[in-house]
Amino acid sequence: GSCFWVAVLDGNVVGIVAARGNEEDNTVELRRMSVDSNYRGKGIAKALGRKVLEFAVLNNYSSVVLGTTAVKMAAHKLYESLGFKHVGVVEHYALPGMTRSLLERMFFQLRYHRYRLQLWEE
Repeated sequence: GSCFWVAVLDGNVVGIVAARGNEEDNTVELRRMSVDSNYRGKGIAKALGRKVLEFAVLNNYSSVVLGTTAVKMAAHKLYESLGFKHVGVVEHYALPGMTRSLLERMFFQLRYHRYRLQLWEE
């Protein structure tokens, strides 16, 4: 139920993405998508995202979900261009490992955006 893909260009790893299936709710979570900053804007992230969607369809998952703390609008536009719908925001999100200390609360006011792409109704 899980997979990991690597984008390679001229012998260099330029991007990665992972997908983790959840049998309980029949979803796939798109995780850890990243493209080297020197190769952004070339369609690599979109190709990686499509690979996750293909994986979900081939394995009969009903939807694909993702969460992101990305502040760059380009990331959000990418998800929407792939068909994802913005379904919510968690304010003051704490990253795994954060202690929620006074300093962290002062400097890390993260917003966690949730997206979903419904492939088919169950």
